Amino acid sequence: MILDSLKLDGKIALITGAGRGLGRAMAVTFAEAGADIVAASRTRAQLEQTAAEVKQTGRNCLIVPTDVTNSEQVNQMAAAAIREFGRIDILVNNAGGGDESVAKPIEQITDAEWRRGIDTNLSSQFFACRAVLPQMVKRQRGKIINLSSGYGLRGGKHNYMYVCAKGGVIQLTRTLALTYAQHNIQANCIVPGIFPHGGENEQMMKFFKGGKFIPVGRLGEDAELGPLAIFLASDASNHITGEFIAIDGGGLAGGISPTGVVPPSSH
Repeated sequence: MILDSLKLDGKIALITGAGRGLGRAMAVTFAEAGADIVAASRTRAQLEQTAAEVKQTGRNCLIVPTDVTNSEQVNQMAAAAIREFGRIDILVNNAGGGDESVAKPIEQITDAEWRRGIDTNLSSQFFACRAVLPQMVKRQRGKIINLSSGYGLRGGKHNYMYVCAKGGVIQLTRTLALTYAQHNIQANCIVPGIFPHGGENEQMMKFFKGGKFIPVGRLGEDAELGPLAIFLASDASNHITGEFIAIDGGGLAGGISPTGVVPPSSH
């Protein structure tokens, strides 16, 4: 049955950035599909709320407070998951986001700000893949789902670190897919549009409020990301690897993005 191929019964899913927003929504959805969850983020209180929601589905949830920009903590996160469950079947690299350095002219961006932006959105995903892949190779199976952004496929005025990092995530995904295909490990990338809790800055949310610049006419809903992630984590996607899939209400197809350049009116 086709629906059986979408089940995650008995799987172990490690999700970063799982303390709130899209990460929490995915953790709960994965649990509803049958997976036990390893939830990681920096804030324990948020992780405890995620764990409480996961446990309402009847699944187990291990919380591991982790700064994903710190490779040592990421290694400890993976080790804790393996100690608790014996393996990691699915890695979802969801942690990331912009900060106050977005919109700064290039000459005002410090070395520390550059590194923080790249580490938060790209190095963190590399660290997690590096920590998890050896045991996936040993078992000859695994699923990696990286989260990028529409900005990984377009430029953004005064938006250097986030745009460069999210573009790097797509290339990291493709390289992982090619390298580990022979080990029955699939790596794919989700490219979300604008979601209420997707980590977009206040200026961007004001631009998109009401969804008037999104072809389908509304923002995404947090719960809508979970089913796509389930598909990419399940056996239903075993012949899909190295791909990026946008879930953005048609934004990349023809919507307007707050790139910092306003198109002239046709009226």
